[in-house]
Amino acid sequence: MVRVILVAGARPNFMKIAPLMRAAESAGEIEYSLVHTGQHYDYEMSQAFFDDLGMGKPDYFLNAGSGSHAEQTASIMLEFEKVCLEYKPDWVLVVGDVNSTLACAIVSKKLHINVAHVEAGLRSFDRTMPEEINRLVTDSISDLCYVTERSGEQNLLKENHPQSRVHLVGHVMIDNLLYQMKILEQFDASAFAHAEDKPRVGPYAFMTLHRPANVDNASSLRSIVEAIGVVAEEMPVIFPVHPRTRKKIDQFGMVLPENIVQLPPLGFRESLWFWKDAQVVFTDSGGLQEETTALGIPCVTIRENTERPVTVEVGTNVLSGIATESILAAYEQAMEKRKNSGIPEKWDGKASERIWKILLDQHSKEV
Repeated sequence: MVRVILVAGARPNFMKIAPLMRAAESAGEIEYSLVHTGQHYDYEMSQAFFDDLGMGKPDYFLNAGSGSHAEQTASIMLEFEKVCLEYKPDWVLVVGDVNSTLACAIVSKKLHINVAHVEAGLRSFDRTMPEEINRLVTDSISDLCYVTERSGEQNLLKENHPQSRVHLVGHVMIDNLLYQMKILEQFDASAFAHAEDKPRVGPYAFMTLHRPANVDNASSLRSIVEAIGVVAEEMPVIFPVHPRTRKKIDQFGMVLPENIVQLPPLGFRESLWFWKDAQVVFTDSGGLQEETTALGIPCVTIRENTERPVTVEVGTNVLSGIATESILAAYEQAMEKRKNSGIPEKWDGKASERIWKILLDQHSKEV
């Protein structure tokens, strides 16, 4: 039996951890403990996701809260060390690229605990992004690097990671997506808080927006809203507004067009119920780039770069930048791209099983 700590800190982590928990229970040789660092500490943005994903309550809640990157990372490290000393895991499994990922990986290695990184090797090559620093450092100390696409494998090998540590397994985010799609087939959508909005608006676009580079600058945010306002003249745009984005919209005194339908933050399942039927998705989220590719839905990523190039090369994703004209041009490209997009290698819903098999094999070699 191998003892593993699973670390979740922010919303994208929860979607990646849920299928790993299900697969661990099926494997039968894994004893795990779930740690929620509290990096996303608002109930609407955190506990609702645990509820939707059927994860139950975490075994440990570190209550990291807000603060600067240094304060948050330090808080997580201090509390996570206590968990490791108490639980004594053989492995710590971290996912994604948030501060929790970095903090828990560092603590683990200092305590001589093996680290497995799910979604390793992704690179935006933009070191002004905090996530890029988190990815680079976490990968540099991980004992197993699980990659979602060939570019991740190539990046790690170029950085001189041993081939034996690098494994293309597919994507746990897609495991979760396909699992949730099956649930939605049997789910009574009238239970959703905003169920009436979907049939009321007719064909629609869907948008998420939260990255500081997009929303913290008034000029950038206005440029984006102007472009989406043009799209909204063609079809309504469903827009669940992230708390950070709401704060900035209010702070800048912005009034969004009426046909941009503003909703509060949504749980994973209700959000999926909306965007799976959208004509097009606008986002600055990493995960949504991948999920739209998996379902063949046109996606415009409102960023200058992406650490997930397979979504552009194979999938439905088009990078737009933040200029109004470039967003509208990307919108046209994305609508055309739907006709010949594909699904990346091993995005088949079985990544979690591959991850545990590799970890168990590695553990058996060390025991």
